[in-house]
Amino acid sequence: MRDPYTVLGVSKSASEADIKSAYRRLAKAYHPDHNADDPRAKERFAEVGTAYEILGDKEKRAQYDRGEIDADGRPRAHAFSGAGGFDPFSGFGGGGGRAAGAGGGRSRTYRYSSGAGPDIDDILRDFMGGFGGGRGAGTGAGAGPGAGAERTWKSPGEPGRDAEATVTVSLEQIVSGEKARVELPTGKTVAITIPPGVTSGQQVRLRGQGFPNPTGSVAGDALVTIKIAPHPLFTPAGSDLKLDLPVTLYEAVLGDKVRAPTLEGAVELTIPSGTSGGKMLRLRGKGLTKSGGGRGDLLVTLRIALPDSADGDLEDLMRRWRKHSPYDPRSDLK
Repeated sequence: MRDPYTVLGVSKSASEADIKSAYRRLAKAYHPDHNADDPRAKERFAEVGTAYEILGDKEKRAQYDRGEIDADGRPRAHAFSGAGGFDPFSGFGGGGGRAAGAGGGRSRTYRYSSGAGPDIDDILRDFMGGFGGGRGAGTGAGAGPGAGAERTWKSPGEPGRDAEATVTVSLEQIVSGEKARVELPTGKTVAITIPPGVTSGQQVRLRGQGFPNPTGSVAGDALVTIKIAPHPLFTPAGSDLKLDLPVTLYEAVLGDKVRAPTLEGAVELTIPSGTSGGKMLRLRGKGLTKSGGGRGDLLVTLRIALPDSADGDLEDLMRRWRKHSPYDPRSDLK
């Protein structure tokens, strides 16, 4: 692969913010979904992702700048010469073998696997360890730059990093089934289906919508957190909705039909005569979608509202009522 700085079009002194900005711009420009007619776009998209895997990680960027890993994130090979050179295949043909190590003639014993030769992982671990490329590197005079550093490259089949994002949805969107559009940190914008029975803070996983791995072959997932926007009228209570509905004194006393708002428009609500303030009426199926199917209810609590301005006739009526028909609504509290 090309130099990651060249791929992203940034200098070696570029800040983390500059690198991230360049990646987002290029990833969006070359995303396959936006370039269905350009077969090279997928290659460029993978190349941009691999470059960001290196430069977007402080440790990997430092390793690349020191020459410890190449543009694909793999440790660079080291050249050997002289009589003390490393011969990983000396000792083939038996149950175990010895090879000269990087420490000036030092020999190591390696395991043989399935009778075909020494365990390659064993050899590479020791080989890279003596020259600062992997686990087990020494810290003495024979240790090279970056001694003790862990291997950071991934296998071709291992997915890239997950991407995290948050989207805010309205109660109307939940009920209507309208999809929510969310911009991912990969630079891609996707439309997600809001799951039935969703609660604020619930997370949805989008398979393969995360960051690609260094080879661009497998992407991680996108984890989208859903937040429910506050509503000026309705309050969620599980799959139900709560609504406070003001009514007049005469509507409560005499009974009436009034218009009550729902998420899908106003409906007619019957108020029984002699209704007390605080009474709850239930509108079935006017709540939120349930995870198992169907919808919850709209729970309407009636709140008796008096006129904003003083009304002498109403006050006179209440005085006569208090005198001739007194009652105690708090008798149950005594």
